Amino acid sequence: MRLAFAAIALFGLRPAPCAAAPTAPARNAIEAASSPSPTWTGPTSGPAAVPGKSIVVLAEDLRNGGILGVAQGIREAVRAIGWKVRIVDAGGTPAGRRRAAAEALAAQPDGLVLCGSDATELEPILRAASPQLPPLVGWHAGPRPGAIAGTSVAMNVTTDPIAVARTTALAAVAQSGGKAGVVIFTDSRFAIATAKAQAMAEVIRQCSGCKLLEVKDVAISESAARMPALTEELLAAYGPRWTQALAINDIYFDYAVPMLTKAGRPASAISLLSAGDGSASAFMRIRAGTYQTGTVAEPLNMQGWQVVDELNRLLAGHPVSGFVAPVHLVSASNVTADGGPRFVYDPENGYRNAYLRIWKVR
Repeated sequence: MRLAFAAIALFGLRPAPCAAAPTAPARNAIEAASSPSPTWTGPTSGPAAVPGKSIVVLAEDLRNGGILGVAQGIREAVRAIGWKVRIVDAGGTPAGRRRAAAEALAAQPDGLVLCGSDATELEPILRAASPQLPPLVGWHAGPRPGAIAGTSVAMNVTTDPIAVARTTALAAVAQSGGKAGVVIFTDSRFAIATAKAQAMAEVIRQCSGCKLLEVKDVAISESAARMPALTEELLAAYGPRWTQALAINDIYFDYAVPMLTKAGRPASAISLLSAGDGSASAFMRIRAGTYQTGTVAEPLNMQGWQVVDELNRLLAGHPVSGFVAPVHLVSASNVTADGGPRFVYDPENGYRNAYLRIWKVR
């Protein structure tokens, strides 16, 4: 199957003469992902707030802007529902995860949140720390939304990572006129990152005029140390053939951009697009036109509220809502909408009031 150039209008580009006509599904996906102020499609009913609860957030690494953004959303929602929250930072290392798991469960919380950690990897560590686990909700704790098989996670809050990845790669194909030379950055320690990278690679391979140059496996926690030298190596290896960089997280670009600038590579010669999570630095780069042209941003604050709502449902003995937020592509055309002036994607869809009504709190 040959890919369509569905995001051409979004990026203000014209298709190359060899470009295939866009297919309706691809065009619809890009247009829907770029729509500002999407309507609220989440839950409108559920249990009232269960009073007096205390939860712990086990954060994989608070240096990650996505994890930090969700943690802040959880704090905001916890204040609204009348609970208490404690956040434990694992620091992105195996030893840190073991320490954080023990610390989190020693607090005997009523609910536990896995924020950015791989639930399958963490399950035996949690079980070793405490055979009896409280209700557990994850954020980006597995490769897809919903319950994570073989773990205690009742609901993994995330957008559809495959849709996120395909949207990102389709945008790269479109803006290159079907001639993208692509390097993908991923972190194989996490199933969700692997799924995104594979989906992006598949889209690029399906583009007859595109070339997948390399897939680079770089731990997010090591991006500051590794990306500068790696960027130089890639520039030396591929030169002008490297036209698009795709990443599973914006953080890689924080350390690539200074090296691109140092090398004298014009922003018009290489485009950076991220399949998550919409960091403040990504918004700044997009607004300034400095290399990064897109990020498929997670509604981090809104997802923090969803995490609290899912825990409240579990604590009330109800099933989870199973809500999956729609994919949203941030580009120069919509970067000032839906929280953009604050350098975040925060949908103006009334989600706070929707959850307050469900919880029956003011």
